[in-house]
Amino acid sequence: MEDLTQDEWVEQLENDGKAVILDVRTDAEVAEGMIPNAIHIDIYRGQDFVSEIEKLDKNKNYYVYCRSGNRSGQACKIMNQLGFENAYNLIGGMLQWEGDIE
Repeated sequence: MEDLTQDEWVEQLENDGKAVILDVRTDAEVAEGMIPNAIHIDIYRGQDFVSEIEKLDKNKNYYVYCRSGNRSGQACKIMNQLGFENAYNLIGGMLQWEGDIE
């Protein structure tokens, strides 16, 4: 797991042909808007979260975010434990996000 600032996260994401954006917030938070092209898997779903994560391609690079950066950090740690080598946490999450929202 690696914590990245928004600038680092965006720059690395734009130059990554194997990038997947992962939103781990709640449904209510996602309803307020999300980063374009993100996959939504709510970390609060417990074992369902783990089951959904295990379906993802471990050869991809995951750019993970939540509201503030805490849950996405936890999600990255879980992903590392499940064998995902590249999980990048967005420091500050959506609270500090300045990019596009859909």
